[in-house]
Amino acid sequence: MTGELADCWAMNPCNEEALTMLDESVQPNETTVPLLSCVAPEETLAFWRALGFDVTYEQTKPYLYLAFRWSGFELHYGRASSGVDPSLENTGGCLVMVDAVAPYHVALTKAMRRTYGKVLARGLPRITRYRPGASRFTVMDPSGNSIIFIQRDEPAELEYGGAKHLRGLARVLDNARILREFKNDDRAAFRALNSGLRRHGDSAPAAEQAVALAMLIELSIELDESERVPEWGARLRQLVLTMEERRQAESAIADPTVLEPWMPDTT
Repeated sequence: MTGELADCWAMNPCNEEALTMLDESVQPNETTVPLLSCVAPEETLAFWRALGFDVTYEQTKPYLYLAFRWSGFELHYGRASSGVDPSLENTGGCLVMVDAVAPYHVALTKAMRRTYGKVLARGLPRITRYRPGASRFTVMDPSGNSIIFIQRDEPAELEYGGAKHLRGLARVLDNARILREFKNDDRAAFRALNSGLRRHGDSAPAAEQAVALAMLIELSIELDESERVPEWGARLRQLVLTMEERRQAESAIADPTVLEPWMPDTT
């Protein structure tokens, strides 16, 4: 034994009997159900129903309690404390650990298109982009809660600022990936890429420049700065890329079709 348990044991030897009883009576078959704050019950019911969740409990008066089930997990809601502002998007949240995140994103976006006619990508509620190969994505509910789907084998350590073994634009790209996928901070990623391209763009390989420009094009659209797209697109069109380098740029973003007007011919 180490740490607090060892210290507690040393001060309280009678804990031996308690731990023995615990070992015999507690079985490792617990279920944890997230209890989230709800400020918009009708919108919450409509949203999760639209995504295919079953409503297993529904009460709005005199007390608020909602329960939903989908696949193998549940989400429960109670009334939020006064003063909760959903627009701040810091109400609460939960993690949903899965073997592979891509199928979940496909299923949820398909349900969104079926009900809303499009993928909800802005405001509340919404679902974040999914780049092929990414290990997580987030669903934001109408109350500003984050339901984050995470792949079980996702790396436990993140090097904020970019992996230290990388240099120049490659490190900037790694930092931007972390800001987008793990912090949901598109604005910070945009600033990092814009600054990094100015500092390292001329000396970086064409493949890295193409990835940076592809990400900037996508971010410009997401951040309502579409006037910047022709600037990034013109630089992208001037690059000489192999087919593999083109694929790298396309796989760096969620929607490669936004690059079609700007992609150069491949060598």
